[in-house]
Amino acid sequence: MEGSWEECLEFSSAIRITPDKAKVKSLLETAKGRVRFVKRYPLEEDNANYVFEDIYSSIVEVLHTIVLLDGFKVRNHICLGFYLRDVLKREDLFRMFDDCRYKRNHLVYYGRRMGFDAARHTVTKAERLLRELQGIATQR
Repeated sequence: MEGSWEECLEFSSAIRITPDKAKVKSLLETAKGRVRFVKRYPLEEDNANYVFEDIYSSIVEVLHTIVLLDGFKVRNHICLGFYLRDVLKREDLFRMFDDCRYKRNHLVYYGRRMGFDAARHTVTKAERLLRELQGIATQR
């Protein structure tokens, strides 16, 4: 299993490609559209985990746009995090992303739903991360 961006490259979990501006535009539009959709509804106990999942999906799409603009295709979420940490030198964003990734994996793969307070806090953190990543993507 990968433990760094260099290992992601070594194990072909990240590969060099030609940047695709059309795909970048599409991914950013999809991410924005998903967030607009979930923001139509108030955050409540019965939807908080689903809202988090959608925001996490948008985070991943924006991360894919960032690596794509830099000429990479990344095959897993952990390597997206390592890109933040090792290439962009954003340990703060890596920690936020890794926490969201961990919570999303528990939700999706193990059926472990967060309580409302935890989900609300995680949604707020995920929204902050998404804004930061969107800023990085638009600067590229």
